Amino acid sequence: MNYTTKVVQVTNVSPSTTSEQMRTLFGFLGTIEELKLFPPDDSPMPVTSRVCFVKFQEPESVGVSQHLTNTVFVDRALIVVPFAEVKKAKAAPSLMAQSGPLPANRGL
Repeated sequence: MNYTTKVVQVTNVSPSTTSEQMRTLFGFLGTIEELKLFPPDDSPMPVTSRVCFVKFQEPESVGVSQHLTNTVFVDRALIVVPFAEVKKAKAAPSLMAQSGPLPANRGL
């Protein structure tokens, strides 16, 4: 299967999992360009589950990484799915000039 995306979303990640552990696991499947774990490792927020996004150098790694779905990692079965990359749209200069906060209501 040909993938146009290089990103996978990994859900049901154990709260005790670190980004370094995720990098080690997915690093066996291809070269990682970027990895983000939410909430971050240093977050004081208590969580019941985490989400990780892994961007590979090659789109072929996306298909291979899906084979990790239902693999128990730390204490949870991971769910790995391809994630569509969104290109940032460039706004027209006229729209940017008009954007900004709404004017305050000055009373009628």
